[in-house]
Amino acid sequence: MDINLARTFLAIVDTRSFQRAAERLHVTQTSVSARVRTLEELLGRPLFVRNKAGAVLTAAGEQFLPHATTLVQVWERARHQVAVPSGSRAVLAIGCEISLWDPLLLQWLLWMRTAAPQLAIRTEVGFPHDLLDKVAAGVLDIAIAYAPQQRPGLRVELLIEEKLVMVTTAQRPRVPKPADYVYVDWGPEFAAQHGLAFPELSNAAVMAGLGPLGREYLLAAGGTGYFRHDVVRSHLESGRLRRVPNTPEFLYPAYAVYAVGADVAIVEPALQGLRQVVKTKPANAD
Repeated sequence: MDINLARTFLAIVDTRSFQRAAERLHVTQTSVSARVRTLEELLGRPLFVRNKAGAVLTAAGEQFLPHATTLVQVWERARHQVAVPSGSRAVLAIGCEISLWDPLLLQWLLWMRTAAPQLAIRTEVGFPHDLLDKVAAGVLDIAIAYAPQQRPGLRVELLIEEKLVMVTTAQRPRVPKPADYVYVDWGPEFAAQHGLAFPELSNAAVMAGLGPLGREYLLAAGGTGYFRHDVVRSHLESGRLRRVPNTPEFLYPAYAVYAVGADVAIVEPALQGLRQVVKTKPANAD
């Protein structure tokens, strides 16, 4: 069976739409429909019912879902292992949400090269939904993400529950005016909680979609904003930044996501490394 048939099936399941699946796969909607027809002919059963709610799985589609997931994951694992560099036993592919990679991914890489030198490592950063798609498809072995969606066939493990705290470069720390505020997009849960706590800061002068960018801007230009406590700890200790008193802290948990049927020999050393890195959390992480 053409592996693209299974990929197309999974894209429709995830998006609940033939059109959105076509956009994700960078093909026409006609191609998506043709692939579904081919797959249904091969299986001898209809897989989707299309109605106002979108594309809904039939009973046969529900039965095929775990098999389609396994097909794609096994293919991707085989493709990666065929390309194993000389001197390595296997390739581990890990993806990290953009606002979480610094400094976690670097510290983990250093740990892995010492503790598991037999594994070649491929890393990437991205947005949570894309990373989870790649884990589900077998392109990534592990994804590190904030508040990931629960999906069939994926396991989610809490790695660390960080805190977001309001810090400032001002000599007299206090809740700022919008003109002095740097708003970092830490995700929808943070946005909702922040909006309730600080409705007057909804129109910040600077809005950053990336935590490290917002932090570096704050250090260079001055201002106030919410950042991960472990990452700004050294600046708080040196006095370069100050906590704003009487302001709420927001939780920012990081999770490891991997497939239920993941290769234990590859995934377990990586998970051990992540657990070890978040346990040590060096105070000078920046």
